[in-house]
Amino acid sequence: MGTDPGDSPVIMGRISGAYGVKGWVRVFDHSRERGGILDYRHWLIRSGAGWEQRQLAEGRCHGNGVVARLEDCEDRNQAVALMGRDIAIRRDQLGELAKGEYYWHQLKGLEVVNTRGESLGRVRRLLETGANDVLVLEGEQERLIPYVPDTIKQVDLAKGLIEVAWDRDF
Repeated sequence: MGTDPGDSPVIMGRISGAYGVKGWVRVFDHSRERGGILDYRHWLIRSGAGWEQRQLAEGRCHGNGVVARLEDCEDRNQAVALMGRDIAIRRDQLGELAKGEYYWHQLKGLEVVNTRGESLGRVRRLLETGANDVLVLEGEQERLIPYVPDTIKQVDLAKGLIEVAWDRDF
């Protein structure tokens, strides 16, 4: 992976434990839909030296989580050695979105200004609440702004800016 932030991998989950004795791992899946991480066959697994590309051999939803087996991971000891490592994919593996749709990773770090041009902070993270997503801003104070059409007026990735209809005093 290069040094361009647009080149950096997208974290999709984390290996949270071993499952059974045949090399399977438990996966904490960051996808919107449980099991979404299984849609990607080529995973990048974080190691001390950077990212190591691994092939997903098989996987499934199991209980409230996901279990998977990587090629060349054939026993519990190999699975245990992967515990705690991030799972990512290359950005070019992500599907194209319709105009006006964005991946969460694209919004993180963008500056948020209201329609009067007042800075409200930067997007630190996003929350999924069920009803709608919420931008969590860091700045002079933490702000929670609903990601809904009435509030989000414009997203300009090139300028690194999100314009919102939101009063600075909220």
